[in-house]
Amino acid sequence: MNSNPEFRMTGSRISRREFLKISGFGLFVFFAAGDLSIFNGEAVGAPLPSDFNAFLKIGEDGRVSCYTGKIEMGQGVVTSLAQMLADELDLAFDSVDMVMGDTDLCPYDRGTYGSLTTRVFGPALRQAAAEARMVLLKLASERLEVPVENLLVELGEIYEKSHSANRLSYSDLTRGKRIEHHVSGPIAVKNPSEFKLMNHPKLRADAMEKVTGKARYAGDIQLEEMLYARILRPPAHGAQLISVDTTEAEKMPGVLVVQDREMVAVLHEKWDLADAALSRIKATYKRSESGIDNESIFNHLLRIAPAGSTIDTGGSIETGMEKAKIQVDSTFLDGYVAHAPMEPHTATVDLKGNKATVWPSSQTPFSAKEEAARELRIPSENVRVISPYVGGGFGGKTRNLQVVEAARLVRLTGRPVQVAWSREDEFFHDSFRPAAVVKIRSGVDSKGHISFWDYHVYFAGNRGAEHFYTIPNHQTASHGELWGVPPGVHPFAVGAWRAPGNNTNTFARESQIDIMAAKAGIDPLEFRLANLNKKEMKNVLTAAAERFDWQSKPAPSGMGRGIACGIDANTWVATMAEVDVDRETGEVTVNRIVCAQDMGLCINPEGAVIQMEGCITMGLGYALSEELRFN
Repeated sequence: MNSNPEFRMTGSRISRREFLKISGFGLFVFFAAGDLSIFNGEAVGAPLPSDFNAFLKIGEDGRVSCYTGKIEMGQGVVTSLAQMLADELDLAFDSVDMVMGDTDLCPYDRGTYGSLTTRVFGPALRQAAAEARMVLLKLASERLEVPVENLLVELGEIYEKSHSANRLSYSDLTRGKRIEHHVSGPIAVKNPSEFKLMNHPKLRADAMEKVTGKARYAGDIQLEEMLYARILRPPAHGAQLISVDTTEAEKMPGVLVVQDREMVAVLHEKWDLADAALSRIKATYKRSESGIDNESIFNHLLRIAPAGSTIDTGGSIETGMEKAKIQVDSTFLDGYVAHAPMEPHTATVDLKGNKATVWPSSQTPFSAKEEAARELRIPSENVRVISPYVGGGFGGKTRNLQVVEAARLVRLTGRPVQVAWSREDEFFHDSFRPAAVVKIRSGVDSKGHISFWDYHVYFAGNRGAEHFYTIPNHQTASHGELWGVPPGVHPFAVGAWRAPGNNTNTFARESQIDIMAAKAGIDPLEFRLANLNKKEMKNVLTAAAERFDWQSKPAPSGMGRGIACGIDANTWVATMAEVDVDRETGEVTVNRIVCAQDMGLCINPEGAVIQMEGCITMGLGYALSEELRFN
């Protein structure tokens, strides 16, 4: 991310004409990704006009900047977006600057989540770049007195086909001018055969910064007179603070103790001394009564679940049951899982007069702006959020509790404050992937076809609950909502975790498919191929099987082989694994995994492979070693 603040918005929202006056010279192309009407009402403190949510600037120096509220958190979009932009504009990759997540420089954006950046914002960015290219071609045509169709573009220069010396650079065309264009309809973009950067492997633009330690995160921000804060946490969710003794902490030189209603915090100019001060606080709590623990939670979910809403249905379950030679009735339990990002929730807040700057580890910088403003009790247009790199989010950094805590302490102390959660905080104070239950009744007929499918998911939502198998008699129903509706479902906060709900539904569905295949005596690969009704899934499954060298015979004793198929964000996935199981200890050793994936147009194959490897690694943790236990 290249923060290139040639201009800065201050005060209340301005018009686009006013915006252009303070933005310097160049070609500006404004565009929208998605339906602006959905979130126009949310952009309360955004200083820019509300008829776009991103823009490009081709400056007098020929460099191209993309201003967007999206952020980079390890998913690689700072690279893939730059590839799209440079390719459509016929520029060198390093001629592009991505200015991301700065609320004074970038238009309002709801946040970076839902696999929307490359998939939804990316196509809009390509169209904006194609529009900019056409505008520049027309300008060059007028200056060179050559028809557009007789011009070529290469590395930011436009020249005549038959007379290559007759040329102009992008900087020649934008110097001393303010040119405005607004993408209002579909624009033709390049065909894959024309790609020079897209669909070609590209080393991540931020790789060198990150491996050398130069990349700045929220915890790397250092300010004069800044205090590091450690916050007293209750020993259990719902526990109420009865008494607190901070005497020993207050004896430490330089330690500042803050008590404000339920918040107790210690602050110091050095982290380790703030930690030491926190350990000296003595507190008494009253624990709330709760009969739920990590074992009883599933019965609790089933007991309070509302009647299901039908997601999909067809045929008759009764008819399918009559045709079934084999019936399988299963219940799948999926517990809570923590996000556990490499970088903990962190925020640094500085208040000067009635203007504040926030550096958060956040997936939603514009929400962080509003929340900081409320806590600081200043207008939101007086708050600037600058997004450094974010060290992983996985859906867990959308709530901005750390921003609220830091802003509150700034208001109470009058000094810059940095709040960084401890690992203990991450596994206690963060939200979690919700626990859920899936019940499935299904059957296989005498020909090896699935005759019926009765699927009920409790509190995981319908994402991923759909199936891609040919099943004439089927019903899929969802009971309760993913985020814990009705209230009181979960004993602590829950939220998004890696394709919310899909992980639970995929686990249950594909496990049931394996059980059915085993009971029918059919190889799990053959069973899937015989019942799949989507060619995209058949293609990735066949590709995975070929690379894995799947054998339709039992694995040796102590070894297991498995298959799973899934779809999310228009990406079809098939994965195969081979594991060894120690019969005495039960320990599972993963020998190899093969994953085949079809996401359509692949912008950066290098990035796609990294994403697949990361998902496999996180999935292994979810399956083998990660569990949230509570009582």
